[in-house]
Amino acid sequence: MDERGGGPISMWIGFSVFLVMLLFAVQVLFNLYATSVVTAVSYDAARRVAGSDGGADHMAAAEAQARQALGRYERWVQFDWNGTTAEEVVLRVQADNPSVLLPVLAGPAALDKLDRTIRVRVERFR
Repeated sequence: MDERGGGPISMWIGFSVFLVMLLFAVQVLFNLYATSVVTAVSYDAARRVAGSDGGADHMAAAEAQARQALGRYERWVQFDWNGTTAEEVVLRVQADNPSVLLPVLAGPAALDKLDRTIRVRVERFR
């Protein structure tokens, strides 16, 4: 032990705490970014379908454009158009965020799942 009262054990404990906090901050930032991007892309897809008067072919085209906008992240995203009616487009988007945290910390942090439901009225000309 040296004169300052610290030693190799306290140094490693401090480093471990710093590393866990850094990984948690990275996970939070990634989750915030993914949430905002997926929500924006999903809203654009639902708005596109509502503006084109709905239909399965418009939903497929809007989903393809949304997946293209998401890039490689699209492999973690599921689109569900169930609930869409003649008056309203309903798009539920679910994503499993990849985690940089240890499995012990990832579950309780609740930053690994994204679930959004977008509702847009179908536009009709009068």
